[in-house]
Amino acid sequence: MLLAGLVAFGASAFLQPGWLHSVLLVSGGSLGGLVALGGLARLSERIARNRAIRVLAPMLELGAGRRLLSTGAGRILCANADGQKNGTMIEVLIHSAALDETEADKLVRRAAAFGRLERVFPTRHGQVNVHAARLAHDVIYWQIEEVQVHQEPTQAGMPRIPMLTIGRNGTILFMNMAARTLLGARKKTLADVFDQRLPVVNEANTVITADGVRQCLVAEVDLSAGRREIYLLPTEVPTVRGGAIQFDELPVALLKVRRDGQVEMANRSARGLVGVPIGAATVMSDLMEGLGRSIQDWLAEAAAGHGTHHTEFLRLRREDREVFVQVSLNRVIEGETSSLIAVLSDATELKSLEAQFVQSQKMQAIGQLAGGVAHDFNNLLTAISGHCDLLLLRHDRGDPDYGDLVQINQNANRAAALVGQLLAFSRKQNLRPEVLDLRNTLADLTHLLNRLVGEKVTLELSNAPTLPTIRADKRQLEQVLMNLVVNARDAMPDGGEIRIQTEPLNLTDPMERDRVVVPEGRYVSVRVADDGVGIASDKLQKVFEPFFTTKRTGEGTGLGLSTAYGIVKQTGGYIFVDSSRGVGTVFTLLFPVCEGLIPKATAPVLPEEQGEARGEQAGVVMLVEDEAPVRSFASRALRLRGYTVLEAASGEEALDLLAGEAPPHVDIFVTDVIMPGLDGPGWVRAARESYPEIPVIFVSGYAEDSFSDDQARIEHSSFLPKPFSLVDLISAVQSCLRARQTTDLMES
Repeated sequence: MLLAGLVAFGASAFLQPGWLHSVLLVSGGSLGGLVALGGLARLSERIARNRAIRVLAPMLELGAGRRLLSTGAGRILCANADGQKNGTMIEVLIHSAALDETEADKLVRRAAAFGRLERVFPTRHGQVNVHAARLAHDVIYWQIEEVQVHQEPTQAGMPRIPMLTIGRNGTILFMNMAARTLLGARKKTLADVFDQRLPVVNEANTVITADGVRQCLVAEVDLSAGRREIYLLPTEVPTVRGGAIQFDELPVALLKVRRDGQVEMANRSARGLVGVPIGAATVMSDLMEGLGRSIQDWLAEAAAGHGTHHTEFLRLRREDREVFVQVSLNRVIEGETSSLIAVLSDATELKSLEAQFVQSQKMQAIGQLAGGVAHDFNNLLTAISGHCDLLLLRHDRGDPDYGDLVQINQNANRAAALVGQLLAFSRKQNLRPEVLDLRNTLADLTHLLNRLVGEKVTLELSNAPTLPTIRADKRQLEQVLMNLVVNARDAMPDGGEIRIQTEPLNLTDPMERDRVVVPEGRYVSVRVADDGVGIASDKLQKVFEPFFTTKRTGEGTGLGLSTAYGIVKQTGGYIFVDSSRGVGTVFTLLFPVCEGLIPKATAPVLPEEQGEARGEQAGVVMLVEDEAPVRSFASRALRLRGYTVLEAASGEEALDLLAGEAPPHVDIFVTDVIMPGLDGPGWVRAARESYPEIPVIFVSGYAEDSFSDDQARIEHSSFLPKPFSLVDLISAVQSCLRARQTTDLMES
């Protein structure tokens, strides 16, 4: 800054054109005089600028670094011994600060426009400081200094790595001395180095050098502003200490390997990535695994020059964490022998994403399988429990077979509960959502939870003073909380505390966590925390998988958390887990706040007393079911209650019955949803053309949500989930017919 002030002071002393006033007086008053005045003014400026340059030029030698004077357009007027005497400031900035042409041009324009400029540009071993100040008469003073922030210790005569700094468009901005020595001259573009081809990173490439065409291993490091550094390591190298130094300095993980797999050298980057000691007897297979064939055969094939593709993904034998690397082999000729250079790239994130994709595909397949199996089981259970109900009608409590029939019925219900877990995992479970205040739900559940945790474990419940309502299935939500509490109890065999905390949560921005994005909005948060043994990090992402359990055989099925996950997701919520070994585990559940008008939940069909259900009923029911055992049970049950039943095994058969010469009178349709050919909603819509006001009961082993859109377009329809009992079926039919009768009376 002192030097800049000195230069400005010297310029002001010599740039005062006092004789200009006399010229103005002589030439004023005529157009020719004005023209002459302009010419004389420009001439005077040039004279003054030249006088300033003559005075300021010696001052440029007073300091170190590059010091230059230029015009506002960037043309160099003069420079010190370290500066560039001719050309433009754009060229100087390109070579000094490793800028591309566009960036350098912007700096020159900015210095001319604002009259002052201060910039710092980082380099690999320090930084370049650029200072510019406008003096007078379109003269810009430039000062460029290179500052070495950190310098690796070097030895005399030690060769450096050939390095090129590349701009966005492939222009070579800078070449170090080693690169100039290798290539023989300064190159302008990558095409001049790689014979009109783009280099392939981490592989041997053909390079045009001063000694002709050579093979060089190419490594690349990204810089800021779209720039990058390219390093060249000739594959034909003499076995000298300098070559080893070059090898170790490359910023890419490299291993030099013999044909037999022994590791001869490993540079600093490779040693840090591998994470295990590399000694004189270390072989490649000691460091990595997972090729699927012998690593020795792979190395021998690459060393012999067979094939063109020698890149594989391998797993390092690290004990602290799981690391995958992409290994590319490059043949190196050293005199009469050849070895291999292995380039290692960290591919852990890539393999992790691949594993997550495979896992999601597997989970999707398991979910589809679970849903399909559950649907088939519901049909079987409907037939079993239904025919059991028919038998119970013919046996009194004193009958010897009555107890056996009750056992069959109870076990069928237990099987139905297990099927419900499978459907919850596949998110196809029948939920009956209602508006809930979690404070009341947890208060009602606390007495049962206290019994579950036992005497060694204490349960603490903390509710927010005010809590918005949510919409969920109360019974299923209680199942989720009970499962989490039981797991927390099992994680503390010596006792401890389980904390359940509820609070409102307002997300102003989307929250990204565990590969899930929670949209912004209002939520109710439920945290279930324990002080147990915790979950290992490698098992933390597997806890929601079906049949995965850390418990011993016979202590758990592995369906609890997967069921909880399915219930929460089907409700529209989110579930997350945090855990540390020896510290404890926290499960966090987020449920959207129930806002606006919510339609009333469909009340479950309450089974009537069997004695009341035995009354004779009048009406015609069209029963459409493709499963013969289910159709047989439902038909017999309806006939026992006095209904006339028209049976059909498919939607097409049902339409044929309704389209006969004498269309039958029908009071209600009872139809399965999923059937071969025409499904339930499809044939009902077709039948409504002739029977527009007939109510319909849809029956399915899947969740109501799976076809809720179709059902919403069909008026006077209701839903009956499988498996259903005799009483459930009769009650559903009676409720629909009563509702229809009430509507007819009101309209009349």
